[in-house]
Amino acid sequence: MEVTFLGTSSAVPSKMRNHTSIALRIPGEVFLFDCGEGTQRQMALAGISPIKVTRIFITHLHGDHILGIPGMIQSMGFRGREEPLELYGPPGTLEVYESMMKVGYFSLDFEIQVNEITEGVVVEEDEYLVSCARGSHSVTNLAYCFQEKKRPRFLREKAIALGLKPGPDFGRLHRGIPVRVGDRVIMPEEVLGEPRRGVKICYSGDTRPCESIVKLARGADLLIHESTFEAGKKDKAAESGHSTAAEAARVARDAEVRRLILTHLSTRYRRSEVLEEAAREIFPETVVAEDLMTLEVNAVEPHDDG
Repeated sequence: MEVTFLGTSSAVPSKMRNHTSIALRIPGEVFLFDCGEGTQRQMALAGISPIKVTRIFITHLHGDHILGIPGMIQSMGFRGREEPLELYGPPGTLEVYESMMKVGYFSLDFEIQVNEITEGVVVEEDEYLVSCARGSHSVTNLAYCFQEKKRPRFLREKAIALGLKPGPDFGRLHRGIPVRVGDRVIMPEEVLGEPRRGVKICYSGDTRPCESIVKLARGADLLIHESTFEAGKKDKAAESGHSTAAEAARVARDAEVRRLILTHLSTRYRRSEVLEEAAREIFPETVVAEDLMTLEVNAVEPHDDG
């Protein structure tokens, strides 16, 4: 699966950084985490269709995280969307959504389901679940965690030896559906091995470092944590409900994650190396996000060095 950073700035956008939004591409779906102003244009640049977005998860109701929603919804309507859209956010999301739907004149031919959530599991499907936990910000902020459920390993070479060609049949067998090859029916158990660990990705939203996010992110393959300020601005970060690069790194270290990506950068930092270097002193596997940067995320077993 892939994570694309559509916007990596904090409250004020810059020439190089758009307002906050992250796209998670999983098989057959796209999730958006936050939807700041200009997100739909960033999606066009990234080659991600709004039609494929099935769910939007909002961390909190500050404008730089939500003001792209009205345009996104209208664009979906202009493109002829018919499939329902799920919108998740903290208490107050429904009122904000209803206000947004009064902006301008337009009509929609698809349903939008607004879900006000607090903590715990908010979505559970056969393949994955999404949960959230309270962060520590100036308003209610929800951190999110996407967790792929354990699935058996697909034994590719064995499948090919049985006469299968790479393609849709691989996916069917992996989902437990028998496949016919010539006169023979291949059963899923013939090409499936032991269960593998699923991918885990966490996103902090805007927050101070806190134990609830450490707990939510425990053992994640990827933690995306805000880093509005450099290490020397700890007092400023605390005053505004944000984190420094060093504080984000400590969260990653304490949660024992594999990788840390810093985002939500103040426009005062023209050189992101300042933040990256401060974080790497504490957690070496740190990278500062750039707009339109895409990462492929895979699960790694605890004993795996990769």
